[in-house]
Amino acid sequence: MARFIVRRLVGMVLVLFAVSILTFLIFNVIPNGDPAVRMAGKNSTPAQIEQIRKEWHFDESLPQQYLFMMKQIFTGKLVSYSDQTNVWEQIRMGLPRTFALGIGAAILWMTLGIILGLYSAVRAGRFSDRVLTVLALIGISMPVFWVGALMNYYLGYKLEWFPNGGYVEIAQGGIGEWLYHLILPWTALAILFIGVYSRILRSNILDTINDDYVRTARAKGISERRVMTRHVLRNSLIPIVTLWGLDFGLVIAGGAVLTESVFDLQGVGQYFAEAIGRLDVPPVMAVTLLGAVFIVVLNTVVDIVYAVLDPRIRLG
Repeated sequence: MARFIVRRLVGMVLVLFAVSILTFLIFNVIPNGDPAVRMAGKNSTPAQIEQIRKEWHFDESLPQQYLFMMKQIFTGKLVSYSDQTNVWEQIRMGLPRTFALGIGAAILWMTLGIILGLYSAVRAGRFSDRVLTVLALIGISMPVFWVGALMNYYLGYKLEWFPNGGYVEIAQGGIGEWLYHLILPWTALAILFIGVYSRILRSNILDTINDDYVRTARAKGISERRVMTRHVLRNSLIPIVTLWGLDFGLVIAGGAVLTESVFDLQGVGQYFAEAIGRLDVPPVMAVTLLGAVFIVVLNTVVDIVYAVLDPRIRLG
């Protein structure tokens, strides 16, 4: 197990290095043209362009530009060109909100996905299974921003059952107000994933339930409940864990942009979207790299959990 973890950690470091190079190429080389002109904006003067070129070392070789960019990012000196604010300070302020949204939604979709998937598999072919199948397909088909907009308008604005967007810190309004403001964003973001996870888990359970080791467990007199939880469900959850790691990483890395924007949560995703609208390269570059780092690290953790659930993975 230790060798497996070391291999995964080494691979993670190599991938992060490759991601940093790719991020640099995307924003500085691939678009073709002078990056100083793009960063300065449409109404810039030649003096401003020349200042940016010197500040970012665009007049030097690509390796030197890359090293300077990494230094700016990892030393926390990256500055937005639209309002001259520190990029990492803005990200630090938005991260708790993004994590609150992503973690709450991930717990919700994982919990309900497992419960509904298991129930649907146990009741396969019956009326309740068909109803859950239809509901899952409806949930999968609805765009997150559309669901969020409907919830925000009808439940938040028209009926006033929930706040019409916004975010309240726990220190300011207490945990009750904090939860109250996040119920709609969590639900809107989780609906799609609940449908996907319940369908995948149902299919995995039905594929596993008649395997030889399951029949052997039943033949030994083990109760049906224990067979389902200790044998069928545990093995069926392995691909679900992998999928959860990927989806959660994507949500934190930017998949919650639309949800944050609809509910005005002022998280990293909304900051990223506003920076794109202003063509503000430094925040876009920093958030892109941070999101990639988070996805790679989380996938490594998922690989380790995967190996714990299935020892055969450690041999690969």
